[in-house]
Amino acid sequence: MKKSFVTCALLGSLAFTATAYAQAAPAPSVDPYANTPPAAAAKPADAAKPSFPLAAPAGKDSGALKTPLPGAVNRGPIDDATWKYGPQNQLAGAPIIWNPVKLKLMQGGKVTGGTLFSATDPAIYCAFASAGYDFTWAEMQHATRDWEALARMWRTCPNPSAVPGVRLAYADEREIQHATDAGAMVIVIPTVDTEEEAIRARDFAFFPPLGKRSQGGGNANDPAMWGNVPGGYRATYNDNLVLILMIETVEGVKNAQKIAKVPGVTALFAASTDLGNFSGYAQGTPDYERLINAVHDAAIGAGIRLCGPIAWRDRPDFTCFQGASELVAIARGAAVDLGPLANTQPKMDRGPYALPNKP
Repeated sequence: MKKSFVTCALLGSLAFTATAYAQAAPAPSVDPYANTPPAAAAKPADAAKPSFPLAAPAGKDSGALKTPLPGAVNRGPIDDATWKYGPQNQLAGAPIIWNPVKLKLMQGGKVTGGTLFSATDPAIYCAFASAGYDFTWAEMQHATRDWEALARMWRTCPNPSAVPGVRLAYADEREIQHATDAGAMVIVIPTVDTEEEAIRARDFAFFPPLGKRSQGGGNANDPAMWGNVPGGYRATYNDNLVLILMIETVEGVKNAQKIAKVPGVTALFAASTDLGNFSGYAQGTPDYERLINAVHDAAIGAGIRLCGPIAWRDRPDFTCFQGASELVAIARGAAVDLGPLANTQPKMDRGPYALPNKP
């Protein structure tokens, strides 16, 4: 009897402690609905108490669109243009920077992104992301890989040395939120031609009040990824995201100064290949170099960073770079590892490895 009583007391104490902890500090979760509180237990009618003291009266127009509730900060009609954003999800004091790519750019250092072009195997991703790059440039503009494959790689290997980044196909809410919910902390948007496109990219990439990103779940909220970062993911995300906009057309160059000044943009990327594609001039010619210089001027004029291909790592004022793909890295790494033993197989005159006979 005594043993049964002690057991019941212990179980009751554990249940109370678990309940209190859950109410005090909901755990980060990949499921956006994991911390939804359960419905209250039913009570007798005579013991019922109001659960929603500020709720509109049943069946009546409360006038909330024009009339504030007692104690409200926003006193006028509800209007997004004049709304005073509240203190929730905002930290007092200096920003907490936990993204090494953002910190390195803020310090004026040079960052490199390795292009993850076609891999879907988490083991290959993890090796590539641990090879020395500052971030991975997962290709989602030209590659055929789907979001589940990319999210699986990030989820399986959540903390390599390289920060997960991605180039999307365009400034689209669905694409950007797939990337950010999956855990991306470097977002690259190609072919940005206008200030309006830059604002759209910024809006979907950042949480309010700077942007309009919806708060969802996904890898980003997993404690193994960003769920336990200092200050909390939601409150510190805006200060840590790196947003790079690519200037690839003559129209984009014309509007580059306006694009660079959109709040939230970290860097402009002077797209070496496509500026030649869209302008009709090869790298090194005066017309081509004028376009690159105009992107340069827009970036330094706005006080943001300037990106380009890794071949330009010694070009003045360029501080972030896109590196080669994982396939190129494997080939180059093997050649370095083998040294003088690379490609020393004997020449075969028969069998599947024989060189074809020249006519």
